Amino acid sequence: MTDVVEVARAKINLTLNVLGRRNDGYHSLISLVAFANAGDHVRLVADEPPGLTITGPFADAITGENIVERAFVLLSQVEPRLSLGHVYLDKQLPVAAGIGGGSSDAAAFLRAVHSANPEFHDRIDWMAIARRLGADVSVCFANRAIWMSGTGETLHELNMPLPALSAALVNPMVCVPPDKTARVFRLLGAPLLDELRDAPPAAVADISNRSGLLSLMARAGNDMEAPATAIVPQIGDVLESLEASAGIEIAHLSGAGPTCFGIFADMPAAQAAARCISAAHPGWWVRDTAIG
Repeated sequence: MTDVVEVARAKINLTLNVLGRRNDGYHSLISLVAFANAGDHVRLVADEPPGLTITGPFADAITGENIVERAFVLLSQVEPRLSLGHVYLDKQLPVAAGIGGGSSDAAAFLRAVHSANPEFHDRIDWMAIARRLGADVSVCFANRAIWMSGTGETLHELNMPLPALSAALVNPMVCVPPDKTARVFRLLGAPLLDELRDAPPAAVADISNRSGLLSLMARAGNDMEAPATAIVPQIGDVLESLEASAGIEIAHLSGAGPTCFGIFADMPAAQAAARCISAAHPGWWVRDTAIG
């Protein structure tokens, strides 16, 4: 059997709004998610013994059990006859960066196993497995622009394609608290919801139109941006650098950060901004990329 290769693309929250705290202690949110071309690389070699080998510039940043290892265990429990093989993970995305790195790795592994085992395509609820692995794994398994709600596990298909966006991704590469996301939610002080809100988002402007999408992003923003910046002040420095770049149209935090993204008028502008920011801040992780 030939190798199966998947790109675990960076998940970008183009919008992120926290609706409130649920009775179970989690927070209900609504987010328009898209994926960048930048990502980790997952190669499944089906005829090798099961296992995981991690390489790449951020391999050493992974501590504890890797989510891909948990996916191995879960899949073997769900269907022992699956051919799981050996996974080679090339870790190109920063860890705990607000762009779904680990979740996207697990989702890419699920897609690779799905491709390598065609006889089980319809016998396994792959999305249910993704949800069991983590709230963000299901949206990363979908691997396309989509609305997500609930804690992130409920997906709502778009009724129109998103336009491609030229972007720069920037991470200040500072040490962030291990409980960063939990602290961000506490700082939000979101009110307790009377009931769970998992309905699809209300009608919005035509987001297949570039100006309509940018308008929505400007209005909705990311509710986590201010509290995340209070915890990691360098996020403010990243946003200032993006907003000072020529051709910038909008800059926001993705997820709970600290990775930020800037949307530019075109790819040459995004590439020029990435070069300038890299030169001014050699310790930062910077990538120009397309989103959508």
